[in-house]
Amino acid sequence: MTFRILLAVCLAGLSLAAHAAFDIDDLMKNLAQQKGGKARFVETRTVALLDKPVQSSGEMSFTPPSRLEKRTLSPRLDTVILDGDYVSFERMDGRRMTLNVASRPEAQAFVESVRSTLAGDRAALERHFRLALSGTPAEWSLQLTPLAPAVTALLQRITVQGKGQQVRRIEYLQADGDRSELSIEPITGP
Repeated sequence: MTFRILLAVCLAGLSLAAHAAFDIDDLMKNLAQQKGGKARFVETRTVALLDKPVQSSGEMSFTPPSRLEKRTLSPRLDTVILDGDYVSFERMDGRRMTLNVASRPEAQAFVESVRSTLAGDRAALERHFRLALSGTPAEWSLQLTPLAPAVTALLQRITVQGKGQQVRRIEYLQADGDRSELSIEPITGP
């Protein structure tokens, strides 16, 4: 009986040590191994001024290290393409706008929260956020808290959740209490 208890305690200790060993460097290495890919998304925005949440859906693709495309298919077509320091918005009516995010710290922080997480770029994330990781390599949560006052005036925090090497959910909590949740489902196969 004593041997079983001792064995159980030792195994529990090993399990805790394995979980404790998972840190931000490990997560970033795992994410950096991804070679990009495609996913479906559902975005739910909760805005205080609206009676109910607004939902949109579509597809995303990421090509490391810096190209991210988000095509909204419903409720209306629009496309956002992030390529390097430039983000382009294209509406279904053909209107197009391009913005240099490097010249706008608040826009740069939003962009880096997604792009640098997907790329496993810890240094880029730490230029804009304080990082806090919880969970295990199999299921993790990374909280990003903005550093710059211009960004904290707009954004309280971003929570990125994933499984293994895949980002599966991103939640933006704005300073005014509004929030946006992006659920991501990888597309596998051809």
